[in-house]
Amino acid sequence: MAVPQVVIVGRPNVGKSSLLNWLAGLRLAIVEDRPGVTRDRLDYLMAYEDRFFELVDTGGIGIRDEDNLTQHIEEQIQVAIDSASIILFVVDTREGLLPLDEEVARRLRHVDVPVICVANKSDDKKFDDQAADFYRLGRGKIIPVSTKQNRNRGMLLNLVLERLPPADQDEDTSDAEPEMKVAIVGRRNVGKSTFVNTMAQAERMIVSEIPGTTRDSVDVRFELDGKSFIAIDTPGLRRPQSRGAAIDFYGTHRAQRSIRRADVVFLFLDASQRLSKVDKQLCDYIGQQYKPCILVVNKWDLMAKSMPTEKWVRYLHDTFRTMRFAPIAFITGEKGKNVKALLNHGQMLFKQSRQRVATGPLNRLLRDAIRQTPPPLHKNRRPKIYYGTQVGIQPPTLVLFCNDPAALSRPYQRYVLGSVRDQLHFEEVPIKLYLRKRQQSDDRDEITANTTKAAQSE
Repeated sequence: MAVPQVVIVGRPNVGKSSLLNWLAGLRLAIVEDRPGVTRDRLDYLMAYEDRFFELVDTGGIGIRDEDNLTQHIEEQIQVAIDSASIILFVVDTREGLLPLDEEVARRLRHVDVPVICVANKSDDKKFDDQAADFYRLGRGKIIPVSTKQNRNRGMLLNLVLERLPPADQDEDTSDAEPEMKVAIVGRRNVGKSTFVNTMAQAERMIVSEIPGTTRDSVDVRFELDGKSFIAIDTPGLRRPQSRGAAIDFYGTHRAQRSIRRADVVFLFLDASQRLSKVDKQLCDYIGQQYKPCILVVNKWDLMAKSMPTEKWVRYLHDTFRTMRFAPIAFITGEKGKNVKALLNHGQMLFKQSRQRVATGPLNRLLRDAIRQTPPPLHKNRRPKIYYGTQVGIQPPTLVLFCNDPAALSRPYQRYVLGSVRDQLHFEEVPIKLYLRKRQQSDDRDEITANTTKAAQSE
């Protein structure tokens, strides 16, 4: 499974960002005594008692943003709630139970993950009786905390650990291969529904020359060579300035939600048309979600005689520079040409995204990469990488512990990821990388000197 996410929600100005900073032990989020400061999601990889999880800060639920970004803030909050393993519902003990707290509770009523009610600003025990008023929200045990007085941090983190999915769920111990969900996305009229019908060998989707025939995300289950798949057909997207109707607006959000739900994404492109801004925006969104992706050039029968595939490959690589690792498929969905090979390749990506690498081999690889190309100097000092470990799958998630995370440049991080991708089982899938400062209690030496010990411990 992916690294569990612990999502912090609540009405404006209850101290959500302060809670993130306090739990992380770092000043990560901006904290001001006014609502609306936090707009986008902010996440931090937390390590506690040998467990890793992401803390996610969100904007205030119910805020009316002064810059007319209320809709954007709400979208970001919902995305965080949808991906949460645990929700920390933050309330303000001093202000007491307000109608907006009850509105937040109603919004969380139907989520199927644990919700912990955190009564912030409970600076000492005399406030605990006031915090008990929040039992009316029906969220079970209330944890009174104070970020300013450093009160009950350990109690809260221990409760989070109790509610996290068991660590052994990270390992896939079942013999049955899980069912792969494939999102099929692209702009209008690139052949997505025709492709779904070809896969399912049935007229499951309406196919028309009229752009925009599919107006909702539709799940279609089918089998190929004895394996079950789910294809998620999505509405075709238009440029933002062309989205006049509400149906286009909601279609965009359904397509994005389908990408988040998917294990693998097929980004459909029309061989007879130039790449558009919508194609680039979709590619960026797929990358932001760390989803394995195949760039599917459809209707290739129209261009096969006049354009070599190598030219299209160069064109795609030049346009989608951050997705150079993504494989490219040339198909004719209507005739079924190369469709089976595409699905088999998607299954390979699904398996790659679920692979794990042991700590010993990973650190031997990192040692060799660092010896070949050491980190560039930062302020006349060379950064040190002590060790790395994989903490999650889907996407493969790596943590490098070093003396100064800010000293490792983006180009060097890309170099490290390239080395991992080339030599392990992650050749064609995105990898999530975190850099963390080594704790003072961690006495492991720099990676170049300690790899043998790590290998022996495997």
